[in-house]
Amino acid sequence: MGEHPAFVDWKKKVLQKVLDRTPERLKEFKTASGLPVERLVLPETLDEKYLTKVGFPGQYPYTRGIQPTMYRGRLWTMRQYAGFSTAEESNKRYRYLLEQGTTGLSVAFDLPTQIGYDSDHFMSRGEVGKVGVAIDTLADMEALFTGIPLDKVSTSMTINAPAAVLLAMYVAVGEKQGVNPCQLTGTIQNDILKEYIARGTYIFPPRPSLRLTTDIFEWCSKVVPQFNTISISGYHIREAGSTAVQEVAFTLADGCAYVQAAIHAGLDVDIFAPRLAFFFSTSSDLFEEVAKFRAARRLWARLMKERFHTQKPTSQMLRFHAQTAGYTLTAQQVDNNIVRVTLQALAAVLGGTQSLHTNSRDEALALPTEDAVRVALRTQQIIAHESSVCNTVDPLAGSYYVEDLTDRVEREVSTLIEEIDQAGGMIAAIEAGIVQRQIEEAAFQYQQQIDRGERTIVGVNCFQEQEKVSPHVFQVNRAVEENQIRKLTEIRTKRDNQKVKKILASLDEAARGKTNVMPFIMEAVRCYASMGEICDVLRGVFGVYDGRRSL
Repeated sequence: MGEHPAFVDWKKKVLQKVLDRTPERLKEFKTASGLPVERLVLPETLDEKYLTKVGFPGQYPYTRGIQPTMYRGRLWTMRQYAGFSTAEESNKRYRYLLEQGTTGLSVAFDLPTQIGYDSDHFMSRGEVGKVGVAIDTLADMEALFTGIPLDKVSTSMTINAPAAVLLAMYVAVGEKQGVNPCQLTGTIQNDILKEYIARGTYIFPPRPSLRLTTDIFEWCSKVVPQFNTISISGYHIREAGSTAVQEVAFTLADGCAYVQAAIHAGLDVDIFAPRLAFFFSTSSDLFEEVAKFRAARRLWARLMKERFHTQKPTSQMLRFHAQTAGYTLTAQQVDNNIVRVTLQALAAVLGGTQSLHTNSRDEALALPTEDAVRVALRTQQIIAHESSVCNTVDPLAGSYYVEDLTDRVEREVSTLIEEIDQAGGMIAAIEAGIVQRQIEEAAFQYQQQIDRGERTIVGVNCFQEQEKVSPHVFQVNRAVEENQIRKLTEIRTKRDNQKVKKILASLDEAARGKTNVMPFIMEAVRCYASMGEICDVLRGVFGVYDGRRSL
């Protein structure tokens, strides 16, 4: 018997195009014993169920991955999330990570930056540089990327409410380096809906926040076309206590809300949808996590095709970054966390992630030390180069258990999305507190299971040891806040304050109308207007969300 016509068609129309553009990493892949490893292993019979539900990688419904060669062609981007203290100190850590083999940067910002306050604001006291890097003006962003060529490095920025401001600063730094915005690659999180659900670093109410999101979509499609305009984040939903099913359901429902808002704003779905990205947790239940990722790809492809009638295949692909689960890290027997992170990273790779951050063993205690960060990065490198799991596409496909679990996760997620639709969509569900209540209940049940001993956490509720927890931990210098305020004061003294005042007035006018605000924010950051000044203008127009909801 010859090859199935669908397989022949895939090889000709999908696979060959990618191989012509990007050859595989090796001419031949083999096991440790020298046995050849096939690119794609298929069942003996390609029946209709297989072709419609599982299919081939790089082809709808993308259950087996969004690229036909996956890691045989290119490994995932190895990002390490970092940022602390001042821009200068964070820059040293980034350059260290790049020297150690990191292939992408992921920026953490401090809490004042995340909620749009300058370092000298009274609300910022005691928080400057603590959980991320402090960014007040373009000068800080310039320092953050000193010596790092932005046309060579992909950068992810975990910022939401003031995402437009940080993106503008990043583009402006690129301009100063002589890098055309069209060359910039990376991702800006820009996922405000999950802030109302799970994280809390919102500024404005949901509806004007969505206006800012769609302004970024439109502007980036013209100015920064290779930059991912949003990273729709299930990670923080999971960290807040959701189940894996809830994580996928609420994340995809958030995605639908963003797509609908952009279409309502007049944007062409096939223009902005290919730049949507997702961000998931990867936890320790290895098979459930793999099934979760496979089901998420299939569901998103169907939603984009059937609900939003997309035409481009790239509009239907769910591309995602994964991060190992912070909530699973323990302060007890911290070295055990290395094992947990390894299992979780393996699940993400087996599930087909495009990019991955591995947590450091000491993060249950403090910001990670350089030694701990290096071990976390080495974990990814060992999986990539020593485990051989990257040598074939979707290696767990065809497992009776994994395929059944993928189907079950898909059904459960679909049911939750239907409930959200019946509630009036994601924004209405958030405003009514429906989503938050479900996450809170799941988190409560999880903790009860641990407390009752029904769920085993090694070193916490079993296999315990008498130990003194006193490892070396990283600490932020207390002088950081004072120095950051001094730098900000100097900037305000040196800049053209009349020009700043004029452009902020123009931003206010644009925000009150329907004009895209991004060009005005770009001009403001180029003039060294501060994060707080720009966000204060928008606060004056949009108001501030107080977080109250019906329970």
